[in-house]
Amino acid sequence: MEKRKIEFCLVYRDMWQSSGKYVPRVDQLLEIAPVIIEMGCFSRVETNGGASEQVNLLYGENPNKAVRQWCKPFNDAGIKTQMLERALNGLRMYPVPKDVRRLMFKVKKAQGVDIARSFCGLNDHRNLELSIKYAKEAGMISQAALSITYSDIHTVEYYMGVVDKCVEYGCDEIGLKDMAGVGRPVMLGRLVKAIKDKYPHIKVQYHGHTGPGFSVASMLEVCKNGADIVDVAMEPLSWGMVHPDVITIQAMLKDAGFDVPEINMNAYMHARALTQKFMDDFLGYFINQRNKIMTSLLVGCGLPGGMMGSLMADLRGAQNGINMFLRNAGKKELSEDELMVEMFKEVQYVWPKVGNPPLVTPFSQYVKNIALMNIMQMAQGKPRFSQMDKNTWDMILGKTGQLPGTLAPEIVDLAKQNGYEFYTGVPQDNYPDELPKYIKLMEEQGWDRGQDDEELFEYAMHERQYLDYRSGVAKQKFEVELEEAKKKSNIQIVVKEIKAPEVVRQEVIDRVLAKEPEAKQVVATTNGQVVWELSVNEPSMSKPLGTSYKEGEPVCWINAFYGLEEVPALYSGKLIEVVVPQGQKVQKGDIIAFIK
Repeated sequence: MEKRKIEFCLVYRDMWQSSGKYVPRVDQLLEIAPVIIEMGCFSRVETNGGASEQVNLLYGENPNKAVRQWCKPFNDAGIKTQMLERALNGLRMYPVPKDVRRLMFKVKKAQGVDIARSFCGLNDHRNLELSIKYAKEAGMISQAALSITYSDIHTVEYYMGVVDKCVEYGCDEIGLKDMAGVGRPVMLGRLVKAIKDKYPHIKVQYHGHTGPGFSVASMLEVCKNGADIVDVAMEPLSWGMVHPDVITIQAMLKDAGFDVPEINMNAYMHARALTQKFMDDFLGYFINQRNKIMTSLLVGCGLPGGMMGSLMADLRGAQNGINMFLRNAGKKELSEDELMVEMFKEVQYVWPKVGNPPLVTPFSQYVKNIALMNIMQMAQGKPRFSQMDKNTWDMILGKTGQLPGTLAPEIVDLAKQNGYEFYTGVPQDNYPDELPKYIKLMEEQGWDRGQDDEELFEYAMHERQYLDYRSGVAKQKFEVELEEAKKKSNIQIVVKEIKAPEVVRQEVIDRVLAKEPEAKQVVATTNGQVVWELSVNEPSMSKPLGTSYKEGEPVCWINAFYGLEEVPALYSGKLIEVVVPQGQKVQKGDIIAFIK
């Protein structure tokens, strides 16, 4: 009996996006492309899409040149290139007009992208219809991807309802986008079998993140049941919150009797070394160390592993405020681990209340934000769901698609109290065409629309980031951010709470200045909450009052809206008095400590 062939797709872009904040620059991608080709085991490479093109703009690079140059060596080698796009949301986090969506596929095909993997975060086939139509119109292979999650609602029958409509619209392939890796192996196998039994001509590709630990078993099950292609990664970014390594999956499938390609291990080691070089250059500064570790904690909450970095940053930023509220109420404060457990429990509570949206971008962020705000509100004695932003409400009201589940009565009542109306029409109809506006703006600026209108597309898809790129502001911001990240990577931080003084702050300031008129003030650099994290070289020690500081050394941190910002010593001396206690809010320019 002839062995059934399984193909591998390298998700090199997603390896980086799931691990950290940035992806390699085009010069780095061009350096590794021939080595990936030399490995000889990949029939496809995911080259772009999602947030990766915005990242190029944030570098101050042109993403259109990056996509063209990155795709070309694979095109020349006969390896198919594929992109990821978010249907109604295109390549961004909020809805895109119809004419901009249509232009996207035309541009990406011209740039060398062969396959459009399109997913709707709500699995609303109406959002996928235009993606399939426009991809085919542009000459691309259309892969309609199912956003996989786990609940009583998300059954084989539920997903087959979406598959039936996508096949009706003309898709060439079906993808299983198991973005959180929480799909259960047996269920995924049953789903693949149902697809292949009903549509044997349709290729099926499985994409499963490794975070909660199911993905290797899931890959075996989907392959046994008819999957044609599986997405894999390679060291040093495989496993953790990313994807299984191609070496493991190749060995497992070979043993199971499948026809799988051989791996040129010399090329694998070369690609591995190059990836490490990119990390050492600058990308490693933006990779959260937790993203390198798998955790079963994700099984219950269902959040994508790629969110763990931003989630932990959010939790650290909110921890002091939450604990301050708990402290004031005479309740037990929460450690970081305890807060994380509370967060996961709250996500599990919130998720069915807001209609069980698959926890994928951007809806995973919406559910996470609701859960975090609920914890903060409850710490203050306020009710759940008392703070939700416009994007979250758009999801709840049906403006971005039909929710898989049923909204809880309290959510419906809250919408009515706010005077909101529910929307049942086609989501795309809410967002009128905009290309004429951007054409006019480019003409007024004297800007060229670019080869195949690619500059026009980039402007219309990512307006703010594109303007920052054109002005040079983006590159300046990135260089500053990189320098700050390099500095912080060498700082050992230990939290030391300093008790609030019994008197009001101004009295403390007056007393210090009367006693030590030569004392120099340390002022808040931004608005936010003071976090007393003292910089030390010894990881198990913290600096007490009276310890010397060098000029520019971080004295404490402020939890601002965009993350932690350090407050440095303005000159060398000793910390003699702390004016503001941990967790207290300050405004930029407030005195928070004194150094003599």
